[in-house]
Order: sequence, then structure tokens, then C-alpha cells
Amino acid sequence: MAKKKKLRIASYNINGINSRLQVLTRWLDEFQPDIVGLQELKCTDEAFPIDAIEALGYSAIWHGQPPRSWNGVALLSRVGEPVETRRSLPNDPNLEQSRYIEAAICGIIVGNMYAPNGNPWPGPKFDYKLAWLDALKAYAQELLDSGLPAILIGDYNVIPTDQDVYKPERWKTDALFAPAAKDKYRELVAQGWTDALRDLHPDERIYTFWHYWRQSFERDAGIRIDHALLSPPLAKKLKAAGVDRTPRGWDKTSDHGPMWVEVEL
Repeated sequence: MAKKKKLRIASYNINGINSRLQVLTRWLDEFQPDIVGLQELKCTDEAFPIDAIEALGYSAIWHGQPPRSWNGVALLSRVGEPVETRRSLPNDPNLEQSRYIEAAICGIIVGNMYAPNGNPWPGPKFDYKLAWLDALKAYAQELLDSGLPAILIGDYNVIPTDQDVYKPERWKTDALFAPAAKDKYRELVAQGWTDALRDLHPDERIYTFWHYWRQSFERDAGIRIDHALLSPPLAKKLKAAGVDRTPRGWDKTSDHGPMWVEVEL
């Protein structure tokens, strides 16, 4: 009988891939994820540091944006070339913003996203956030209907519940914690997706983001906005999930920590 392999899939909002390249390459070398979704590249397609990525044994596809943009997403794989299947959501309300990329890797559909922040709320940016989450929900249903093993990873920019934030009262006016945004996330999960971190750690306070100011990381004053949702065929193979807090403590690092899941093939 062939030995079963565990596949480690991670999500990391790198907050500027070129300015944090040393952080990223150190983390890839130390943590050794098999598949990685990166968000907030803040670089053009031409400026993506593919040589440094390939030097560590990863293939990559990416979707950058013009300079001075906060967006951009990429998928890295060291377990086979990512076969791109999509680089925007159907009915994306603003195709000028690079927020979604998807590939088939190891028989899994991996969708990687950087959802809109939505601040200030209320306002047009929040309206765009809700419209984008509606487009995500519609497409997510298509993925479920296909019956394929799929994972939707990335920075959703939604704090799902009070359990996912250090002090809920301090986020009441923030778009990430707005009732309408939380409702969109809850409706998405209710389609039949498994929130990997919450499924395996139902009672723990787990954070993926800590502000740079007021020693937020040192005090563990964080929020959980980076998620991995697994379709039923893949959720059956879920073995572990967590957040690698280590790189958040490094110099000149991202304000996010990578979150990850392990599934059995």
C-alpha cells in the first residue's frame, strides 16, 4: 500500500513581497510549506521576485498590480507546477484590483484571495467589500457543486466572531468587524465549507494579525482575519491547522502571521 502523504498548505499576507523578501525566503526555508498563497504583494507582474522563489524550489503564478497598489496575489508550489484555473472571481465588481488567483495543484483546487478591507465604514469602499464577498459566495457555491476537493485561503479581511478578536469593543466601528461583513462570512461557511482553524480549535483564541503599534504582538492583542475554508471532500482529509507566529517576531516583518493546514493525500 502506498504511504499517505501530508500536504501543508499555507496562507501569508506578506505586506509587500519585495520589501519583505528576506522574511519570506527565511520563512519558506524554515517552515517548508508545500503550497503557499501570498497576498498584498504590492508589486507589478514584472517586479515579482521569481528568481528568489525558484531558488528555494518553488514554482509560482502571480497576479500583480501597477505601482502604489496594495493588492496582488500569488500561489507558490514545491509539489508540482501550479496549473492556473482562474485569476479573478466571476462577476468581480472591480477587475482592476488583483484580489484572486486559483490553480490546480496535486489534484486540489487552491483559491487564494485578498478580500477588500472596506474601511471607512459605511461608504463606497464598504459597499465594494460586500459586493466582492457576494461574488466570492456565488463562485464558492460553484466549487462546491463541482464536487472537487477545494480550499479557499487568504486574507478575508473579516473577523468572524468575538472569539476572533482581542477586545471586540475596540473594533465595533471597523469594517472588518461590521455585522454585514460577518454575515457574509457566516453565509459562505454555511454553504458547506469547513473553517479549518475553528473546526480543529473550537475554543481557542487564535490570531493571524497584530498591529505594529502599542506592542500588539507582544501583548497578543490580535485578530483572526486569515482563513482556510475546505470543501467537504478535502475537509475529510484535514489533519492539522494552526498559525506560525514565529515570523511575526522578526525584524521588518509583515503584520500578519502565516496560517496553515495539513491535509492527507
